[in-house]
Amino acid sequence: MALQALQSSGVALRRILSHFPEELSLAFAYGSGVYRQAGPNSDKNAMLDFVFTVDDPVAWHSKNLKKNRSHYSFLKILGPKIITSLQNNYGAGVYYNPLIMCDGRLIKYGVISTSILIEDLLNWNNLYIAGRLQKPVKILAMDENVILRSALDKNLKSAVTTAFLMLPESFSEEDLFIEIAGLSYSGDFRMVVGEEKSKVLNIVKPNVAHFRELYGSILQENPQVVYKTQQGRLEIDKSPEGQFTQLMTLPKTLQQQINHIMDPPGKNRDVEETLFQLAHDPDCGDVVRLGLSAIVRTSSIRQSTKGIFTAGMKKSMIYSSLKLHKMWKGWLRKTS
Repeated sequence: MALQALQSSGVALRRILSHFPEELSLAFAYGSGVYRQAGPNSDKNAMLDFVFTVDDPVAWHSKNLKKNRSHYSFLKILGPKIITSLQNNYGAGVYYNPLIMCDGRLIKYGVISTSILIEDLLNWNNLYIAGRLQKPVKILAMDENVILRSALDKNLKSAVTTAFLMLPESFSEEDLFIEIAGLSYSGDFRMVVGEEKSKVLNIVKPNVAHFRELYGSILQENPQVVYKTQQGRLEIDKSPEGQFTQLMTLPKTLQQQINHIMDPPGKNRDVEETLFQLAHDPDCGDVVRLGLSAIVRTSSIRQSTKGIFTAGMKKSMIYSSLKLHKMWKGWLRKTS
């Protein structure tokens, strides 16, 4: 029955995909409408979230404006070039159209340039769509772009390494997956004013098997970890040498943020020197978390501000009220 439901879900998602221009290097669905979540986000009719990655955003938006003009806010009158400029140069490099009815389901879809996504996957410039892809998603379309596929894999490995730095020497699979799922929420202002506080736990608890499928081979091949699959336990190298190796493989933007946090005024130390010092610091994990927060806070505020224009004022208010309603439901569940 579960397999049949999953197959049915896949067909339904691909039917929705057929309403959009086909030129996609990657398309995926994510969130509570695709993978069951605990808590107030467990509604089987929850809004479906999609991301479409395109090589040529101007051409894609041009075609989509002809097919689905009503999806866009007032910005549609400015044309595909302005829409693409807003998509690429502001916020987190993604353009969202929320609260769209498609095939009888309420959906939200974001459009991002392939080149910008690759940069985010490799360097964590925004850790926005890269963060979505650190959690289980349902891939609906993917072309043979070798660079994109390699960047997707690198993003997962970076997520594991970053989580290692913030965990103790020994921990459970669930501990690891909770840490990974929380990376892109660290510093996100919406976790204070709009998102339910236990969101990360609600994502991981029902989906441990999906996280294991996503990260299992990476953990088994990592020379710095002992992965006891039968017990669901892991042990990692927490020596200064081990932590330095991990720090040196972090995405570039995170390394730069760490350097900015630790570098005293006037010192101007290079990144490697800073990371070497941090590897010997008992507060290493806390500094890494501060670096993450600095990336996520900036991108989440900018992207949410951009959303007021891309969605339009009316949709933005409705979407925000839905988010606040979910938070309120979560609070009621905890206090009842």
